[in-house]
Amino acid sequence: MAWREQIALEKRAAFRDWDYWGRPVPGFGDPSAKVYVLGLAPAAHGGNRTGRVFTGDRSGDWLFASLYRTGFANQPTSVTVDDGLELKGAFVAASVRCAPPANKPLPQERDNCLPYAAEEIELLKDLKVILCLGSFAWDAAHRLLQIRPKAKFGHGAEHQAGDLTLIGSYHPSQQNTFTGKLTEPMLDQVFNRAREIADLQSATRNLQSE
Repeated sequence: MAWREQIALEKRAAFRDWDYWGRPVPGFGDPSAKVYVLGLAPAAHGGNRTGRVFTGDRSGDWLFASLYRTGFANQPTSVTVDDGLELKGAFVAASVRCAPPANKPLPQERDNCLPYAAEEIELLKDLKVILCLGSFAWDAAHRLLQIRPKAKFGHGAEHQAGDLTLIGSYHPSQQNTFTGKLTEPMLDQVFNRAREIADLQSATRNLQSE
């Protein structure tokens, strides 16, 4: 907490004129979302600056471009909270709500923040899929849903937990995107798969209710 506020005061030279958010960053998206996208934490000069998770950082550039290509967003970029971005069928959040030093949250920070994700999931009545960006989010989702033993993480990994399906994806970090560990087609693949699962479950439920 102290570090996120320190960063908001010191700022980065490129954002010297910004009034940093510098507080916990909530999730956002479509209240009727079928897909819950769970990331790691707000970036120090991304969500911690803008007040919207993944907005204004390189990981977000990859995420929102993929959400746009796969039909979950109305535009491929997000730079401020008032830039017109709208999500359709998706809700985006982070396992940890405050920017952590070196982007490495402590287990205590994760556990302190998980109730916020739990409440969002509870409020999203149409939810079918939790898409986890990275192993940290995969682990957090298992804790959220009390899944034991933990399923093995991998890109494209799937695990059924009651009415929800977990899907794993490599995180769109620069480390993964610069090295080619994660490519645009790979990211699009998991979002298309999330839509496929969500639509199939919705159709099945509709048939059962007839």
